[in-house]
Amino acid sequence: MLVLSGIAIVIVGFALRLNPLVVVGVAGVVTGMAGGSSLTGVIETFGRAFVENRYVGIVWLVLPVIGLLERAGLRERVQTLITTLRAITTARVLLAYLLLRQVTSALGLNALLGQAQMVRPLIAPMAEAAEERHGAITASIRMEIRAFAAATDNIGLFFGEDVFIAIGSVLLMKGFLQQSGYVVAPLDLALWAIPTAILAFLVHGTRLLLLDRRLKRARAAAR
Repeated sequence: MLVLSGIAIVIVGFALRLNPLVVVGVAGVVTGMAGGSSLTGVIETFGRAFVENRYVGIVWLVLPVIGLLERAGLRERVQTLITTLRAITTARVLLAYLLLRQVTSALGLNALLGQAQMVRPLIAPMAEAAEERHGAITASIRMEIRAFAAATDNIGLFFGEDVFIAIGSVLLMKGFLQQSGYVVAPLDLALWAIPTAILAFLVHGTRLLLLDRRLKRARAAAR
């Protein structure tokens, strides 16, 4: 039962609103030592996990860069560019990103795009600017556009990544089916994910087009 003491430390630490990194680190050390490992062994385990998953640290490099770009006027530049393109609408911006997100995810490039590095600084401002070409927009409409931008990224990633044969979800399904007596190749699972990805694109694409129609009606009503 002493091994579960790490859970109690996490609960108490979060309840007291202590530094999450410190709380999790202490909980990991206590859990490891309660399980019979030495302090050196626990630290070695932390180090090995960090080295094996060092790509996670890339996020901490990307976020400051995005912050600097926004401070230098990235969002304003993007919005200015969109206002010069008359054929651009909110739905078309998000449809293009949905297609790009699904294709890159299907190729295994999940980290290439995302909420922090793409939606927040670029896609959401572009979608907002496409609607602002027709006049000022209300706070509720702005929040709705941002919600659709975030949802577009999630849907594109979720239904696109299963087409990549080396993704964790595909390997998990292969292992589960194999334990149940069904031998299925990862390539077969990936191929069967293609119709689902296409259907997801059509469904969410329809929702985006309906969003455009709803925004148009709201503009007409405001006049």
